[in-house]
Amino acid sequence: MNDALQGRAAQSAAVRERAEAEMKALGIDDAFIGTLVETFYGRVRAHPDLGPIFDARLSGRWPEHMERMKSFWSAVAFRSGVYGGEPVQAHLGVANMSPDLFPKWLTLFAATLDDIAPNEQAKAWFMAAAERIARSLTLALFYNPALDDPARKPS
Repeated sequence: MNDALQGRAAQSAAVRERAEAEMKALGIDDAFIGTLVETFYGRVRAHPDLGPIFDARLSGRWPEHMERMKSFWSAVAFRSGVYGGEPVQAHLGVANMSPDLFPKWLTLFAATLDDIAPNEQAKAWFMAAAERIARSLTLALFYNPALDDPARKPS
């Protein structure tokens, strides 16, 4: 292995170690990630607006989706690199998806954390991550650069 590859491998290992230590200090482990995903998506499925959209997209594939989301949130929390999906592509073309659904998603996520997070610091960490994810997906799926054109803005 050359020096550049060894350096990147060492840097990746250090990032993972710091993330693992941070999560341990927050009381977060794999069991929490599993509970978070199961609880949250149980609420999503029961939600009058979100449930039908998710069910239409995931009908017959919920178990696979749940495992994928556990992998995703584990990768987010522990910087493990275990998630190899493409979130934007996965959400493209979802029937009835609209930007106003993301605040509902975040509200359910916050309520789930209120009920299960081991402490306020863990809740704040996961909410900040969820808000970044929601903002990123909203921009990727719905942003129209023409709306920011200075020539189109009223004076």
